[in-house]
Amino acid sequence: MGGLALLLAVQDSTGSYTQAGFATAAFGIANVIAAPWRARAIDRFGQRIALTAMASGQASGFIALALITEAEGIADIWFLIFSVVIGLASPPLGAAMRMIWASLTTAGDQRTKAFSIDAVCEELLFVAGPVAITVVIVASSPSTGLWVTAAAVFLGTAAMTSSASSGALRGTGGGVARGDRPLRRPGFARVLIVLLGVGGVLGVAEIAAPAAAAHHDAVSASGWLLAAFAGGSALGGFLYGQLNLKAGVGKRLFALCVSMGLAAVLVSQLNTLGLFAAGLALVGLFLAPSLITGYLIADTIVPETSRTEASTWINTSVNLGASVASAAAGIVIDSSGAWFALLLVGAIALTLASAVPFTRLRTMEPPAVHALDRCENS
Repeated sequence: MGGLALLLAVQDSTGSYTQAGFATAAFGIANVIAAPWRARAIDRFGQRIALTAMASGQASGFIALALITEAEGIADIWFLIFSVVIGLASPPLGAAMRMIWASLTTAGDQRTKAFSIDAVCEELLFVAGPVAITVVIVASSPSTGLWVTAAAVFLGTAAMTSSASSGALRGTGGGVARGDRPLRRPGFARVLIVLLGVGGVLGVAEIAAPAAAAHHDAVSASGWLLAAFAGGSALGGFLYGQLNLKAGVGKRLFALCVSMGLAAVLVSQLNTLGLFAAGLALVGLFLAPSLITGYLIADTIVPETSRTEASTWINTSVNLGASVASAAAGIVIDSSGAWFALLLVGAIALTLASAVPFTRLRTMEPPAVHALDRCENS
């Protein structure tokens, strides 16, 4: 909801898509830069304190932005300042929710199912959120959309942190040893490199879909193409949770990333919109499972004191790959078409998949996980 509400409100107030684009970019960049530090604050101070403070800060930023979009004669710099505030304070609810799942489940199949449910719900939220806020804005005004988003952030976070499960995660109360930081754990950085390719396919798909629709003089089909992609991801996440997989997380990540890259290459050869939609659904089928596997790896090789930060790094890697790919995709599509962009990013994803550290992921897996797996499988 937040990104679209911000974009439309700033554009409506300034009359400039350029200014709205700058505000959206400021929001996104601030969000990515601050992500590790927000996660560390949660690991240190606990969910209830840290998330409540962040949600209060972001909700206040949305409200301030709503007020200045309704005012006259406001300098453009203020739109950027409050967009940065909103990005810096963004509470990492996805990473925090996965910590709750981890505290409620045992390692192995049960936790995989829990993370799968979580991933499917997130996919549905990413589909429903923009639709919901668009309805609000059309029925009222862009500034109202910001007020509604502020309420959703604050009340939703409060609802989660008021639960006993969230309250039980009180944090470490102190700093974390340098060797326990996610980026210092053997193999973790290489996992992030692999997931850059996953994010790249995601970013290109989101640009290629409307470009392909426009190429066929069917701009109205853009939404359906993106829905096919998101639907494929939700289905993939659901199916992944139902499978009793024996392969280790390293092999799973490699297989999923290779499959996603190959699917992107396949889609680049499809010319009709119907086949293109089916191909995007196939590409999406591997998105949620790749993210789930990344979260499982973070849960496996990173100490409990840093797991919120590790989960946030997984998201950051995918988002960074998507952002860079989206920017590059526009240039490639203008010169060579959407299909070549998908072919190129598919090849890149296949190349990055080779970075999976099979041996280190296997050796870093705690013995307790293997024992639990055997108990559950029996």
